[in-house]
Amino acid sequence: MSDTTDQAPVRFDTKIAVVLRADLEPWQRLNVTAFLVSGLGSQVPEVIGEPYEDADGVPYLPMFRQPVLVFEATKETLTTAHARALSRSLPRAVFTSDLFTTGNDRDNRAAVRAVSTGELDLVGMAVYGPRNAVDKVIKGARMHP
Repeated sequence: MSDTTDQAPVRFDTKIAVVLRADLEPWQRLNVTAFLVSGLGSQVPEVIGEPYEDADGVPYLPMFRQPVLVFEATKETLTTAHARALSRSLPRAVFTSDLFTTGNDRDNRAAVRAVSTGELDLVGMAVYGPRNAVDKVIKGARMHP
């Protein structure tokens, strides 16, 4: 078995990006990010790596196989990014402001379903796809501080 430190770093040809609206409170940013990435992991199996195990043989759940890059943007930039993701048919997850007032998955889905695509009050979006396509989708967003 070779030591992984001897190997060149992996450069992924795909990207996982989360774009958050810049006016969110810190707790909202964390909550929205967690919800959004769970959607990608459930529907895009290639983003999930192998299970973990510590030196004592205790198993842990697998996680994403690549970094998740978190960005922030204005409401307008987030809306534009959403439209770009849709036009490119990239896997995506959305979080709307209405979801802060619901308390369960059924009500969350109903809140999104009640609003037309162009009227969604987006506070966050996760997107996955080829690195160049994701870069074009999130153009105008900046890395989260």
